[in-house]
Amino acid sequence: MPYKYLEEIGTADIAFEATGRDLAQLFTAAADATMNVMIDNLNSIEPRETRQIELSNNEIDMLLFDFLQELIYFKDAERLLLRARNIRIEERDKRYFVTAKAVGERLDATRHHQRADVKAVTLHGFSVEKEDGGWKARVLLDI
Repeated sequence: MPYKYLEEIGTADIAFEATGRDLAQLFTAAADATMNVMIDNLNSIEPRETRQIELSNNEIDMLLFDFLQELIYFKDAERLLLRARNIRIEERDKRYFVTAKAVGERLDATRHHQRADVKAVTLHGFSVEKEDGGWKARVLLDI
């Protein structure tokens, strides 16, 4: 599993560490971890609707922060549970860009067993680091 939950971090928050061989895998793992905090079974999310996500930032860690916030926004604004697919990350002119196709469906309480309502990603302890053989992120979600 490309992510693990860090239970010792907080009680009103949920923390996780995500990893990936490259930035696209890291973003996918972090997106899945965030969604998995919200519902038990990620595979219960059917690909009924699609949203295109395009973001940019000067810092790679803040790009991941913005990306996860975007997924939370769709959950709050449209009640959409989305899984990020086809993630592409580029660096141009000292700026990072992410494009992703997010597929999913509206929250259905009969099929999506809710675990927690994620309100936001917090900056407390938030990090993205390049490691030998890949990338690692630490994320703290406010629930």
